[in-house]
Amino acid sequence: MSTTIDICTENKASHNHEKHNKVSFIFSVWYFISKHGEKHGKKIIHSIKVGTALVLVSLLYLLDPLFEHVGENGMWAIMTVVVVYDFFAGATLSKGLLRGIGTILGGGLGCLAASLAEDFGNTGFTVVVGTSVFISGAVATYCRMIPSIKRKYDYGVMIFILTFNLVAVSGLRADKILELARQRLFTIGMGFAVCIITSLLIFPMWAGDELHKTTSYKFNKLASCIEECMEAYFSDSKKKGQLSINVDSCKSILHSKSSEESQANFAKWEPWHGKFGFCYPWEMYLEIGDLLRELVSIVLSLQACIASPLHPSTTILQHQTIKETCTNVGLSLGVIMRGLGESIMKMRRNREKVLIQAKLQSIKLELNRVSTSELRSLENVEALAVSNLLFLTTTEIVNKVQLLAEKVEQLGEVAGFESK
Repeated sequence: MSTTIDICTENKASHNHEKHNKVSFIFSVWYFISKHGEKHGKKIIHSIKVGTALVLVSLLYLLDPLFEHVGENGMWAIMTVVVVYDFFAGATLSKGLLRGIGTILGGGLGCLAASLAEDFGNTGFTVVVGTSVFISGAVATYCRMIPSIKRKYDYGVMIFILTFNLVAVSGLRADKILELARQRLFTIGMGFAVCIITSLLIFPMWAGDELHKTTSYKFNKLASCIEECMEAYFSDSKKKGQLSINVDSCKSILHSKSSEESQANFAKWEPWHGKFGFCYPWEMYLEIGDLLRELVSIVLSLQACIASPLHPSTTILQHQTIKETCTNVGLSLGVIMRGLGESIMKMRRNREKVLIQAKLQSIKLELNRVSTSELRSLENVEALAVSNLLFLTTTEIVNKVQLLAEKVEQLGEVAGFESK
């Protein structure tokens, strides 16, 4: 008895299995790109842009005709790209300009100090240069600690200190210092030009756009958070734990102050782009951000009460009027917050601003009515205390939302938002 093996069938099965593995691999790669592409796409683009800029300035070394003109000073162009290139176009522009201004001022004053010191002999040269280095370093360092200067011009002051010390203590003659400064400024300018061209012209990342979008998204986050907190407050313990988890997404707003300030500072340096012109009121975004953080702190305190093991008694949970009032308030505030976020995102003024203020005022009146009438029917001391805390917290949330509505309307007036 003989066994027959169909070789063609085995080869076909192997080919199909290999083809299936390739399709699965391609599908996995596509799924990863589609899932994480939006999150990491900008980072990948920025990395490619930095690599391109480094290649371009490296040509000063790699190409002999260019190297003959710049020599070893070409290294300053590479250093400029490394230290100046930033994720946002405004940051790159500000750091490049501050680096140039700091280099010019530091080099000019350092050259002046070195020239004056030459007239005092060897000992006098040391005394004069040492004194000038001490004064300039101390004054500039003190200026760096001033909040307004540190926030906007810290990098330029640091470059000034570095350049002044390098020039003043170099011991070269004034004519040699000027020639060296001219060559280095030329190469620094070339590096800065490469940074600006690749940063502004190739898929630019605008700090203003990022600040605008994140501010709008925060309204949507807080809207969902307020709604879920009100719903979770009157839910059973199992559902309450599930709903309170989403509040953690809003905690990042509390730690966003430094990033918002940086983005607003960089946005002021950016040229006219999109709907953002010159002298755009970026400071008002910071004021809105402060109000949002105050609102988050109140909401998180309410969420902490929900997550506390000392749950409110069944008396308040079963009180239909209180439950309906608080739930309706949460839904109304969520709608208003989303409307404010949409108004900022689309840069359109809300024509229903009077209705929003009237709605918020009616919510406050309803809360006051329930707190003065319905709470008196609660005989349980624990339920009464919890109810008072709930209504006080909710009223404070309404007050913050009212302030946010007014601030968004002011932003629309100053920034020239279109009317819906």
